[in-house]
Amino acid sequence: MSGVVVVDHPLVQHKLTLMREKECSTQVFRSLANEIGMLICYEVTRDLPTELVTIETPITEMSAPKLAGKKLVLAPILRAGVAFLDGMLDLVPSARVAHIGLYRDPNSLQAVEYYFKAPSDIADRLTLVLDPMLATGNSAVAAIDLLKKRGAKDIRFVCLLAAPEGIEVIRKAHPDVMIWTASIDSHLDDHGYIVPGLGDAGDRMFGTR
Repeated sequence: MSGVVVVDHPLVQHKLTLMREKECSTQVFRSLANEIGMLICYEVTRDLPTELVTIETPITEMSAPKLAGKKLVLAPILRAGVAFLDGMLDLVPSARVAHIGLYRDPNSLQAVEYYFKAPSDIADRLTLVLDPMLATGNSAVAAIDLLKKRGAKDIRFVCLLAAPEGIEVIRKAHPDVMIWTASIDSHLDDHGYIVPGLGDAGDRMFGTR
């Protein structure tokens, strides 16, 4: 699908299969989410700019690449979005963190904002919006709207699973935002859940199911 990158690395796919299983424990689910977050982060940041700097190795002086410019902003959509956060921070410990508090109204399926906090210099940074499930796309669009109002210009959306319906909603509202996911699943059911999916990611991660 246009504007979507499916991360099909065997390790990502293996870990995702383990997460889908209904008997997967809260502890294991949380651990796997962190691991997949780190692996996907490798792919999402593959094109980060670098610059050559002069360093001294134990043997000699050399020119070597380092990341150029300001580092990332990781923007999890609360609460399930924090599933990716620790793994990505392990990979990029200097990243700033924005928090986007949204919940899905059970009747309208629309996103309702309750909290938003982002770095003041977000316009100068690549922002990764994190949410395990891209279902209706309403929360994703609302989160991206908030980030753009704050000044974010370079935004990428990262999820575990995406439904075609959600992808279409994001691509229509924000065609400049690329989507990274481990799987594009079949469809949404009547309650807005991804099929076959893995259930409610927040409940499974925090043990509130």
